[in-house]
Amino acid sequence: MKKNTTTIIMVGIISVLAAVLTGVLIFLKKQPPQVRAVIQSIATIQPLEADSSLWGVNFPNEYSSLLQTANNKTPTTYGGSAKKSYLTEDPRLVLLFMGYPFSKDYNQPRGHENTLIDIRATKRVTATTHATCYSCKSSDNPGLWAQMGMEAYDAKLFSDMTPDINNPIGCANCHEAGSMRLVITNPAVEVAFQSEGVDWRTFTRQQMRSAVCANCHVTYYFTGENKVLTVPWANGMSVEAIIQYEDGVNFSDWIYPDAGTPIMKARHPDYELFSANSTHFKAGVSCADCHMPYLRDGAMKYSSHDIMSPLLDPQQSCGQCHTDVENVLARVSVIQDTVYQAKISTEDALIDAIIAIKAAAAKSDSAPSLLDEARSLHRHAQFMWDFISSANSMGFHNPDEALRILRNATDLARQAQMKAAQAAGDASLLTTGVYELMDPKPTPMP
Repeated sequence: MKKNTTTIIMVGIISVLAAVLTGVLIFLKKQPPQVRAVIQSIATIQPLEADSSLWGVNFPNEYSSLLQTANNKTPTTYGGSAKKSYLTEDPRLVLLFMGYPFSKDYNQPRGHENTLIDIRATKRVTATTHATCYSCKSSDNPGLWAQMGMEAYDAKLFSDMTPDINNPIGCANCHEAGSMRLVITNPAVEVAFQSEGVDWRTFTRQQMRSAVCANCHVTYYFTGENKVLTVPWANGMSVEAIIQYEDGVNFSDWIYPDAGTPIMKARHPDYELFSANSTHFKAGVSCADCHMPYLRDGAMKYSSHDIMSPLLDPQQSCGQCHTDVENVLARVSVIQDTVYQAKISTEDALIDAIIAIKAAAAKSDSAPSLLDEARSLHRHAQFMWDFISSANSMGFHNPDEALRILRNATDLARQAQMKAAQAAGDASLLTTGVYELMDPKPTPMP
C-alpha cells in the first residue's frame, strides 16, 4: 500500500511539473519576438551622410569612442596602432618588394580617424596614382560610388578626387542611415560576394558584425587602365583559390627586377583568413566582439567604436568570454611568436630564391622552361607569404591556416630556388641564408 501511495505522489508531481512546463512554453510562444531597443532620434540622418559628427548627435557614445581612434598610438608586440615603418623593422621587405612602391614606404596602419592623413602622406602615392587608393579611407565613398559608379570613381586620379574626400572612415562605411542596419557599402565587395553565390542580406546581425569589416579588410587588386577595384573571390576565398583566379586572368602588380617574375601583391586579407574556419569563427565570434567590445554608460549598452587591438584592453575584449585572461594572453603570445618565426623563415627562403632566379636569368644559356617554372613557383610562394604578412594579428585570426600557408610558401620558395639552380646548371645557387650574410642590410628605396 505504501509503495502504491509513493507511486501516486510521484505521478502527481510529474503531472504538475508537466502542466507548468506546458504553460510556460505556451506563454513564451505567445510573446512577441525580441527586437533591439530603438533609440529616439534627435536628428534626421540623410542616406549616405559622410559627416560622422551628424550621426553622433543620435549616437554620442559610439561617435565619441570613434574619435578616440585618432590617438591610439600604443604598440603591441606585433601590431597596435603605433606609427612605424615595416621596412625598417624588417629590412627583408625592401628586397621582397623591390621594384614596387612598397619598397619605398610601408607603414603600420593607424586608427580609422587617421586614414586620410596617412594615405596622403605615403610615398606610394604619385602623380599617376588613381582614386582607387581612397576606396578604404573615407566615409565620403559610399555617396560618391552611388553618384558616380565605382568604375568612374576609380578612373579619376587620386589628386583629382582629393577635393571630394573630406572625411576619414566613419558611420556611412558600415551603417544604413535611419535603420542603423549593418550593410556592405563597397561595390567591389558586393560583387565578390555575388561571385560566390552569397547574398549578404541574408546574414544574421552577428555575421554582419564581421562582414562589414570586409568592406575594407580583404585582399584586392586593380583591373585595367582605370584601376578598378576588384576583390578576387570568384573561385573562393582561400589563398589557393585567389592565386588560381589571378593566374587565370594573367594579372600581376609588377615584374620583379632582373628576375622577371610577375608578382601579385596581397593586401590585408583579414576577413578571408578569419572566416576560413578559424576557431573563433566556428564559435560564432565576430570581429566586433573582440575589436569593438560592448561597454556601458549607465544603463546604456553600446559597442565601442574605438577600434583597436584586443591586446590593448584584454580584460574588456577577451574577458567578455574568457575568465582567465592572463592565460589567454600567454597563449596569444605563443601563437604570434610561432607565426612570426615561420614568417621570417619564409622570407629568408624567398630571398634565397630571388637571388638564385636573378642569377639564372642573367645567364644566356639557362634553360628557359626551368627558369619559367622557377618564376611561377616564386610568384605563388610570395603571394602566399604576403597573404599572411599583410594580414593583421600576426596569425592569431587563424593560427592553423596561417602556419599551413607559410609552410607551403616556404616549400614553394625552396622549389623555386632549386629550379633556378637547375636552369643555370649551377649548384652554388642553392646557397641558403643569403640575407644574413648581407652587410649592410637593405634600406627603403628613395
